[in-house]
Amino acid sequence: MEKFEIHGGNVLNGTIKISGAKNAAVAIIPAVILSDGVCTIENIPDIDDVNGMAEILSKMGASVKKIDKSAIEIDARGIKDPVATYDQVRNMRASCYLMGALLGRFCRAEVALPGGCDFGVRPVDQHLKGFGVLGAEHQVDSGMIKLKADSLTGSRVYFDVTSVGATINMMLASVKAKGKTTIENAAKEPHVVDLANFLNTMGADIRGAGTDVIKINGVETLKGVTYSIIPDQIEAGTYMAAVAFTGGDVTLQNVIPKHLESITAKLREMGVVIEENDDSVRVFCDKKLKRCNVKTMPHPGFPTDMQPQIAVLLTKARGTSIVTEAVWDDRFKYIDEIRRMGADLKVEGKSVVIEGVEKLTGAPVRATDLRAGAAMIIAGLGAEGVTTVEEIHHIDRGYEDVIEKLTGVGADIKRIYNEVSSVPPEQKK
Repeated sequence: MEKFEIHGGNVLNGTIKISGAKNAAVAIIPAVILSDGVCTIENIPDIDDVNGMAEILSKMGASVKKIDKSAIEIDARGIKDPVATYDQVRNMRASCYLMGALLGRFCRAEVALPGGCDFGVRPVDQHLKGFGVLGAEHQVDSGMIKLKADSLTGSRVYFDVTSVGATINMMLASVKAKGKTTIENAAKEPHVVDLANFLNTMGADIRGAGTDVIKINGVETLKGVTYSIIPDQIEAGTYMAAVAFTGGDVTLQNVIPKHLESITAKLREMGVVIEENDDSVRVFCDKKLKRCNVKTMPHPGFPTDMQPQIAVLLTKARGTSIVTEAVWDDRFKYIDEIRRMGADLKVEGKSVVIEGVEKLTGAPVRATDLRAGAAMIIAGLGAEGVTTVEEIHHIDRGYEDVIEKLTGVGADIKRIYNEVSSVPPEQKK
């Protein structure tokens, strides 16, 4: 079993280049299914979730060619059967986007119920509600969601809760539907806007992305295009938190500062100095952190995917802080791991109460999910002694070259492939 070994206490200095957005990439790759040509996607992160999504399309019959580490070419015209089995999608929540893309192209789809991080029930009822207003019927049979429509016709849907996944699936399913579709109470996250921009580049007619009402006029065809996805706001936020926790002076390149506003505001409230430029931010911290309260919210609020990282950061802030999770249930499974390092945290319903401590001490911990894994790394970087992080497959799903990026700014972190050697298995004789 692979794990990370971290020797904490190093001050971080230098530059980190942020990769393309995971959450945008895993929506844009399925969207290629709707294209009548070849699509090249650039600034794509080299991570397990993205590679896994590309592999799913390949197994379904698409031609997938990796141009280089950050670019991929996909011709999805070879997909003939709109079926994605459990073996293909079981480890990835974003595989649910195949439902909207396949339904939009074939008026039929069979997709296994998706997997992904385990932090609470994440139903697809709003997705199915959206498909229904377009004219699709559904049934669940042996773990497969089966969708079918004689044709798709634009209509109005109001989501009972703001759902990124349902908004994306509705966009994918309706972009080729006849007539006009209106999505109300739509999600406004940057990757929702990026998907709309990608589809519009292909010839779609989508207006209002980034607001709570999106209007889509259906088109007959979508052409192949070359498109560069946005930088990853959560990766950037994670490294901002790491610098704040360990001290130092790091510039993050290839970012959109506006996408980071909610994160930046909380870090500044804690005493972190952040300087914004056109496509970079400089993060500087050499003082004791101040307490603050944080509540996760849909965009433009504080992102739920930054909740574990900010909670770790607050373990070394003066006084009592409260972090409230208002998006997902049961996203505090990592709390017991942080306690092993000497943190003083107590879960009360949907909140965690954090009493600041002078220091954390290295300990064996595990990544309970993707973002919790990132939080374990941050804790290890700022703790005294050695921290080992197990179950790092979660982290590999969403962070590109995390070892290289952190060692490049002075961190002491390495990947251990077994108990006695750090040599990758493929390099052994």
